[in-house]
Amino acid sequence: MICIALAVLHVHACAQFSDPRTYQNTPVGINQLELAYAYVRSNTSIDTSIVIPGAKFNLNQGYIDYSHYFAFLRRTSWVEASVPVANLNGSVAGTIIKGSTTGAGDSTYAAAILIKGGPAMSPAQFAKAETTTSVGLSFSVTAPTGQYDPDKLLNLGSDRWSFKPELGVSKPFGPEQRWVFDAYVNGYVYTDNTSYRGAQVLHQRGLVGLEGHISYTFNDKIWTSLDTRASFLGDTTISGVYQNDVQQNFIVGSELVVSPNSRNTLIVEFATAAIHKNGPSLTGFAVKYDYSWGKGYR
Repeated sequence: MICIALAVLHVHACAQFSDPRTYQNTPVGINQLELAYAYVRSNTSIDTSIVIPGAKFNLNQGYIDYSHYFAFLRRTSWVEASVPVANLNGSVAGTIIKGSTTGAGDSTYAAAILIKGGPAMSPAQFAKAETTTSVGLSFSVTAPTGQYDPDKLLNLGSDRWSFKPELGVSKPFGPEQRWVFDAYVNGYVYTDNTSYRGAQVLHQRGLVGLEGHISYTFNDKIWTSLDTRASFLGDTTISGVYQNDVQQNFIVGSELVVSPNSRNTLIVEFATAAIHKNGPSLTGFAVKYDYSWGKGYR
């Protein structure tokens, strides 16, 4: 049971997904380090909320992510920090723009708590507990720490802050509770980029997202999921000129999680945009390795 829980401690995935089983309960006192590589073919840079018409980009991204789980108000809680490094190359149709850039992307920080079905437990207590329906809240902040040049179209940073509140419900069901259904509602809220393409001001309305995940546990070492995300709004103005670019997106994906033991986990993800009206026309995959440790951990 601990292996399965620790396979989902992070809050990262391709294409703006929150991971399935993010809000299932987890033993406290655990630390996790995640190393990941992702490849995405898209018409956006790292910031997938801003589409560049006619662009065909290849994004190779690696990141390091650290999470720590603890008790707060007797509830399971966690904090997380992530820093990406990436290479972006490609071109824009109808222009002479073609190039490549490599460097750091914007860093992300998150805090979360289970408000139902998540009493704080040690690894020993957790191993004897039954899995129940849980409800969680999280709040993520992405800081403009990435590489950004206002005179260049290809950038790895966004030169603005973004904030993502999320409410998630996780419900196990079926024989031996091998099936889990997750439903999330979230939103990205952005500050203005005041140096967009030189000296222009980019303002973007919030991007609202709804997610559904269905996953199945084969045994105590392997589970897989089918993931969906619909998002809308997110339209922009540039220096006061409305761009008429309200987004309507639907992304589907899948994830395979293999945990040979309680310390080590390998994750493979795939995602593609089935519908992308003014949104990212992306297709990509990610491979992640998680290492977990903590008090009472073997």
